[in-house]
Amino acid sequence: QVQLVESGGGLVLAGGSLRLSCVASGSIFSINAMGWYRQAPGKQRELVATMTTGGRTLYADSVKGRFTISRDNAKNSVNLQMNSLSPEDTAVYYCVYLDSGDPYWGQGTQVTVSS
Repeated sequence: QVQLVESGGGLVLAGGSLRLSCVASGSIFSINAMGWYRQAPGKQRELVATMTTGGRTLYADSVKGRFTISRDNAKNSVNLQMNSLSPEDTAVYYCVYLDSGDPYWGQGTQVTVSS
């Protein structure tokens, strides 16, 4: 089992920035990926960004150049710096942990961008 604790999120004006953080604990494999998905009302959950323990990143096209993912392998943590936010980024953001088994999800944190 893996537990994920998220922090950050909140309400911000369009053009502003937010930072999300997530810490994993439990049965952590040395090779894994951590990252973020999001789900807006009435839409499916979608990839935002992920990063492997080896440093390989994957970003959704919609966030490239605006969001930056980083992680601290020693602390089993991952961060998402979100800049130039727009109302279209409004969603519940979920931290995800991925290894060879099923994914683990955090409880979600709300990000609301007002125009």
